Amino acid sequence: MGLSSRSAVAIHALTMLARWSDRSLTSAEIADSLASNPVLVRRILGSLRNAGLVWSTEGRGGGWSLARAPRDITLYDAYAAVEEGRILSRHAHPPSEACEVGRNISALLEVEFRDAERAMEERLGRTTIAHLLRRVLANEREPVPVDS
Repeated sequence: MGLSSRSAVAIHALTMLARWSDRSLTSAEIADSLASNPVLVRRILGSLRNAGLVWSTEGRGGGWSLARAPRDITLYDAYAAVEEGRILSRHAHPPSEACEVGRNISALLEVEFRDAERAMEERLGRTTIAHLLRRVLANEREPVPVDS
């Protein structure tokens, strides 16, 4: 299975929760920012809760909040909470053993793909939700160029 949009949704939600950490956010508020469906957001938040990244309160004034400090949540944490399987797809069916390429390609690709996946995991592990929030806030302070 390849990478889905669940990681982007999860990271977006975590960054919103970090931005408005003084209160809980509803799944509808997060869905509005995503221009998405609250049901999809609740599913993603459920996975994040299972991973110990967020928590929720029910009832009036309830919603979602971060369970850890933004500096303690990496993009890899979000990815691992919501994605299943490998990032790069392998052969769906074993290649032909009668072909020299077919006999060898799976093992060779396994090494290359695994190295690439480890590199991605390491890179996502270096960036925290706090890093993203600082960049979001910095972008908001900078004037947006207007076309003339």
